[in-house]
Amino acid sequence: MSRYWNEGNFSQPTVTELRRNTLASQKKAQAKGQQLEPVVIQGRTIAKSWWGQAWCKNLERYADYDSRLERGKRYVKSGAVLDLKIQKGKILAKVQGTRKTPYKVEIRISPLSEEKCQAILNKCGRKIETLEALIAGDFPKELKELFLEDGGLFPTPKEIGFTCSCPDWALMCKHVAAALYGIGVRLDEQPALFFELRGIEMGRFIDVALENKVEAMLANAQKPSQRIMDEADLSALFGVL
Repeated sequence: MSRYWNEGNFSQPTVTELRRNTLASQKKAQAKGQQLEPVVIQGRTIAKSWWGQAWCKNLERYADYDSRLERGKRYVKSGAVLDLKIQKGKILAKVQGTRKTPYKVEIRISPLSEEKCQAILNKCGRKIETLEALIAGDFPKELKELFLEDGGLFPTPKEIGFTCSCPDWALMCKHVAAALYGIGVRLDEQPALFFELRGIEMGRFIDVALENKVEAMLANAQKPSQRIMDEADLSALFGVL
């Protein structure tokens, strides 16, 4: 019996069909002079750097996204994300699907509040020494866990909003999921985009962290060290009257 609502029975294109449609869309865009920024994956692993892997890991730990992420992986690995641009608090993407015209995806990331950012800075000020270390993800394990934990730098589902031009009315369609994974790939190439996405000026972030470290060091410099012995203790130790 026919039903008014066709709940989720959308046809799934094969990898070959996806790639063929993607290639056709790329040629059409080039003919119009459009500049595309496709997501290209080398090998089987979606993301390889700490920032890219951490982004994907953060997505996968939320049950809200569990049912759709696998389809998104398939799409991004097939090269279906033919354009992805990261701006302050927003990602604009074009993802190839069954039809010839790519679907338009918009993902919005809530900016990090000043209070939340300052709390993170206070905790990591003594851990990050240079901008280069931050970009490389070359900092202590406990700091990495701080970035990923609730209240850290990586966004929660409540801080992520999205829309897609496809007819799939599910909470998260496969095109959005593919674009979210595409962000992880882009962070492999340009880790600094993570801070732009979260509305943080990266240079300022490091400067404040180092300023906090210097202030803490100066404050401690005024306190007598517990390892310094007074004259009475020295006399007792060495038997000097």
